[in-house]
Amino acid sequence: MIIRRYLVKQVVSNSLVVIGLLTLIMMGGRLIKYFGVAAQGRLDASILFSIIGYRLPEFLTLIFPLGFFIGLMLVFGRLYVDHEMAVLNGSGVSRHQLARMLIPLTLVFMLLQGVLMLWMSPWGLRQFEQLTTSQAVRTGFDLVRPKEFISSGRYTIYAGDLSEDRRNLKDIFFYQRAEKEGKPDVMILAKEATRVEVANDSANVVDLIQGRRYEIYSGQPKYTQAEFQSYRLRLENDKEAKFESAEVEALTTSKLWQNRNDPTVASELGWRMFVPLVMIVALALAVALSEVSPRQGRYLKLFPALLIFASLIVAMMAIKTRVSKQEIGIWAYPLVLFVYAMAAAIFSRKQKLAPKIKKQIQRVRS
Repeated sequence: MIIRRYLVKQVVSNSLVVIGLLTLIMMGGRLIKYFGVAAQGRLDASILFSIIGYRLPEFLTLIFPLGFFIGLMLVFGRLYVDHEMAVLNGSGVSRHQLARMLIPLTLVFMLLQGVLMLWMSPWGLRQFEQLTTSQAVRTGFDLVRPKEFISSGRYTIYAGDLSEDRRNLKDIFFYQRAEKEGKPDVMILAKEATRVEVANDSANVVDLIQGRRYEIYSGQPKYTQAEFQSYRLRLENDKEAKFESAEVEALTTSKLWQNRNDPTVASELGWRMFVPLVMIVALALAVALSEVSPRQGRYLKLFPALLIFASLIVAMMAIKTRVSKQEIGIWAYPLVLFVYAMAAAIFSRKQKLAPKIKKQIQRVRS
């Protein structure tokens, strides 16, 4: 019991530290991207951390197994480097017995991974999509800030003043680049503008008052001019500015099961069902690959082992793509897990056989 508590404490602490660091790195990069979008005015800065919170479960589905594996490697590596494994082996406790002591902890991590995959990640994606669709993505006159030139797609907009409800603007400058070559650019100057809500229309509609409209032909010494007392301007939303999340990945697991005959749905369903089992393979690989001599240091085999485990995650992701294209069936998920589990058993057996083979070779030579 003392050994079990010691191992569990070490694995949990190391794994949580690694998971925390990986999460900070990954989410930090994503947060910088969203800050850039917010700086352009296409995203409300007040919802940045809500977006990060909703995307967190999705990122944890990949970070969690990796952090658990690295935690196992660090703990077992330290046991070898600090001669603790030699003491345990001398007391009749093998590394495989230590691995069996960690099976309950591995099942807990597998359960947490299952909760992330089956419920939390799809829920977060649905909330993220609702949030960005309802209020985060902004274009056209939604971007306007007083006394600043704002660009969005083909538009450049300036307003000298803006009401608190963003409905009334003054001293308007509007410039629109031509969509096709040979067509004129449009420039509009107006004293006032009032935003108009049109039912079932996602575009920005404004009524401009007292101004001039110019059509400017690029590279040509000509333009047209027209004065107006009232002019209605309609701006289509920039489709490229929308955030998108895969529809299937946001579906609940129950809906996936109902439509499991669809190949894309089947690939996502298999991904959610079998990825949690990676935790068991992680334990087997860590036990097999972590053995080092005290002089080598516990980090010697960490990088090669990390590449092997990362190849498992990449293989699972490749299967997800292949299943969605109907190139292979959902049976490929457990097959890859079985292959890596067998590889872990071979690595572990090889280390046991190596000293015996070496002794046999020496006997033959003598």
